Amino acid sequence: MGGTGSQRSTADERRLTVMRTAIKVFAPRGYYGTSTMEVATAAGISQGYLYRLFKDKQALFAALVDHCSERLRESVATAAASVRGTDPETILRALTASYEELIADRDVLMILMHAQGSATEPLIGEALRRCYARQVEYVRSVSGAGDGQIRRYFADALLSNVVVAIDAAAVDAPWARTLRA
Repeated sequence: MGGTGSQRSTADERRLTVMRTAIKVFAPRGYYGTSTMEVATAAGISQGYLYRLFKDKQALFAALVDHCSERLRESVATAAASVRGTDPETILRALTASYEELIADRDVLMILMHAQGSATEPLIGEALRRCYARQVEYVRSVSGAGDGQIRRYFADALLSNVVVAIDAAAVDAPWARTLRA
């Protein structure tokens, strides 16, 4: 047997498929407000199979944080590769634009924000620290920016998270315009 027809997904492929579904399921209500049964149902698998792919809910959510971290790194890498020159500020502007495009996908943004609210869960906190460590060091390596510039880049990104999460673009008020500026 060994034909080239449809092959069963490997566990890694199935994990990725489940994570793509889980992002959409967890995004609205987060780690604490979403059950693994909801994730399994949305993914079209049994809860038992979900637990074969991921040890528990915390491991699944931590894997989502890792998945979002990889999407962030890929976005930054693409943006950095598009910049001509080596000026750190120019590179950071390109990375900022790339980040703003990525968080327009509110599901990715909300997973990261919910992760911050769930960081006291050991695996989630560890995944979030790994995400920030990876992002900071990658931004440092591709931009050549100093610590202050990098800190400002991340501070602006975190403010962008809030602006997108609360849909400040839809609010016509002085405070919202200040945050969007």
